[in-house]
Amino acid sequence: MQNDKPPMHDIAVDPADPPPVRPVEPDAAECCGEGCVPCVFDIYEQALERYQIALAAWRERHA
Repeated sequence: MQNDKPPMHDIAVDPADPPPVRPVEPDAAECCGEGCVPCVFDIYEQALERYQIALAAWRERHA
């Protein structure tokens, strides 16, 4: 399956509408391992999902 979208470095960026910033994945040491709800990795996964949605919308605007 081929990706029809150009790589990010090939897209001219409009300073008024910059691409979303990918969240930083927590280091394994940031998790205490005690089953916190939410865990830092749960929060990261939610942020990553929001980022992917925002990136898809941004790419649509800059197709």
